[in-house]
Amino acid sequence: MLEIKDLVTEFASVRALSGVSFTAATGKITTVIGANGAGKSTLLRTISGLERCAQGAIIWEGLDVTKLSVEEIVRTGIAQVPEGHAVISQLSVAENIELGALFRKRKASADVAKSIQEVYELFPILLERNSQMAGALSGGERQMLAISRALVSRPKLLLLDEPSLGLAPLIAEQIINAINELCRSTGLTVLLVEQNANTALSVADHGVLLALGKVVAQMPASEMIADDSLRAAYLGY
Repeated sequence: MLEIKDLVTEFASVRALSGVSFTAATGKITTVIGANGAGKSTLLRTISGLERCAQGAIIWEGLDVTKLSVEEIVRTGIAQVPEGHAVISQLSVAENIELGALFRKRKASADVAKSIQEVYELFPILLERNSQMAGALSGGERQMLAISRALVSRPKLLLLDEPSLGLAPLIAEQIINAINELCRSTGLTVLLVEQNANTALSVADHGVLLALGKVVAQMPASEMIADDSLRAAYLGY
């Protein structure tokens, strides 16, 4: 289980997260939704160690990871897929995927090969494109590649930042459904940040609504998606 306790993250005089607290259950999809500027991406970057909190705690499987380095956090089983389909354009699809397993190659080479095969089964188009440069892929294919690179590290907690951003609806749906299937079949814990509330809540087990760096609501996803007053007040529709 992931526990976020009274998390505060600041940039100079701006408080991006203000006392954020919630839990994400093991083997479930928890989605964090909210408008632009709500603090969603800052939350993920703080959990993964890319930003440092001013106060509060991040507890993963009983371990306080708040002050660990990014590398140490990755080794606890946490992997982040950043916003923007981030891949290394000058490397091939296969090389990008292999980067995700660098720290595992020496001790688990056989499982690395297995994990690579599994992501090709999850996203077959990447096998077809495996020798192509990542920069030549479509936006949806780059997002699949970024997710695959994270998955070959064998994470137990996957942090997904706006995976549907800028993608055609059908491609976004394909990617979200693949993550949902992976979570249900393997017990992977997923923390999904999305601006598209309907997309996120349709696959999530639990919803957390952020507004101006604060949690304003958290409840089962099925209840949140049915709450018209919350959507109108905080998401504008």
